Amino acid sequence: MSPARARVAAAAGALRRSSGSGGSAAPPRGRDRKRASPRGGAPAAARAPPPARHLFSDPAEVEALRGNLLSWYDRCKRDLPWRALAATEPDADRRGYAVWVSEIMLQQTQVATVIDYYKRWMQKWPTLQALAQASLEEVNELWAGLGYYSRGKRLQEAARKVVSELAGRMPRTAEDLQKLLPGVGRYTAGAIASISYGQATGVVDGNVIRVLCRLRCIGADSSSPAVIDRLWDMANVLVDSSRPGDFNQALMELGATVCVPKAPLCGECPVKQHCQAWRRVEKELAFASQKLFGKPPPVPDVEDCGVGDCPLCLPATEPWDSSLGVTNFPRKAAKKPPRAMRTATCVLERRGCHGAPEYLIVQRPSSGLLAGLWEFPSLPLAQDLQEKKEREELADHLQAWIGRPVAAKGLQFIGEVIHIFSHIHQTYVVYSLHLDRDVTLDPALSPSRWVTEDEFHASAVSTAMKKVLKAHEKQRRKESSPVKGSKRKRGTKAQGAGSACPGAQLSLRAFLRAPTAP
Repeated sequence: MSPARARVAAAAGALRRSSGSGGSAAPPRGRDRKRASPRGGAPAAARAPPPARHLFSDPAEVEALRGNLLSWYDRCKRDLPWRALAATEPDADRRGYAVWVSEIMLQQTQVATVIDYYKRWMQKWPTLQALAQASLEEVNELWAGLGYYSRGKRLQEAARKVVSELAGRMPRTAEDLQKLLPGVGRYTAGAIASISYGQATGVVDGNVIRVLCRLRCIGADSSSPAVIDRLWDMANVLVDSSRPGDFNQALMELGATVCVPKAPLCGECPVKQHCQAWRRVEKELAFASQKLFGKPPPVPDVEDCGVGDCPLCLPATEPWDSSLGVTNFPRKAAKKPPRAMRTATCVLERRGCHGAPEYLIVQRPSSGLLAGLWEFPSLPLAQDLQEKKEREELADHLQAWIGRPVAAKGLQFIGEVIHIFSHIHQTYVVYSLHLDRDVTLDPALSPSRWVTEDEFHASAVSTAMKKVLKAHEKQRRKESSPVKGSKRKRGTKAQGAGSACPGAQLSLRAFLRAPTAP
């Protein structure tokens, strides 16, 4: 047996042995993996290992899968700025930092969106030391529009810790990265360690979950801790020790570009011959073809793994659906619907020194949703509040800001702006109010300032607030545009007296009629 095969066999054996405790290479923090028996005696009996159908237990298959996937990645990988830095940066700490920034930005965010943000970030703060010296306001300004704003704050906090407590040296292993850096979880730690430092450790993100569930027909809830543990075991078995970073990126690239959630490109998949879901689809197609042409078809293999009550197979309540094909996998529990929230927001406007409008923005608290970002003065509303009461409550709120009574009737209604956060369906009820220049703001309240439109867009404001300003400007343009009247265009004749309608096609009789005298 070759050394490579020996390593795979050993890893597969470890996977089977570890299955009784969930099979995770390292238990999640804050979670006790041993469960005592109900009577407080010895731990509960270990669960049976998963069937071979759900494992990568054949060393030859693992080697072939690695080779096919890496060959495809070398040919087809996307040219991304963080990959270029990871491949060319000779300084280990800078290399780790470059990968770290990209992984944090890519959480819950599409690659196309991240690219420009990443370039601006690395240009402004090319090192950990540069980021550590930046202010949170600067970080929020650059992050504005990228969403999940706490990511930027945590990234800077961790950078400061590396500089102040670790002498500027990045941890080199996934275990130390996860242990020492706030905001770095198991996936991010594995990605940094494998891509930047060559540690042979797997990674599991949404793309990898989808690929592995299809490769091994895992139909149980893919968000459950038990299934996630199994997937981490598989990722650690599969990772190529000679090119761990490239292998992990290849697996994620496959999920992002080929093995996509809907309409996957199975014909272009470099590892389809190792995919249990694809094999099942092919068997069903062959069965249907033989039946169509009147040939005696063999009994189709419809069993998932031959083991009753398998914890990794599709649940009996949600069996295989032939119309879905490989997209039967993965399965997830239904998400909770986002909770609905309503917020009254007022665009307070004054005329600036040079005649241009200026807007009042205030800073949000340093914790919670959109922490530390700037917004128009806003007030959460009860869901069933009447419009009159909304105006009154917002007027009272604004009075605290500008130090004088605000007439509720003086608030101009602009409209409603809807913005969807990950867990909140937010409706902003937008009003506007024009103020005199002599307004004095109360310094005892939250930080606030007057800004021009350009300064507003350069500030750390959320996408939702940009939508609010856009709605306000649209309303202002609508009010300032001339009302369309019924005046005729210059040079046109009034209708009547036998004249044809402007733009109407003449009949043949009218065309041949002799011209009338003027």
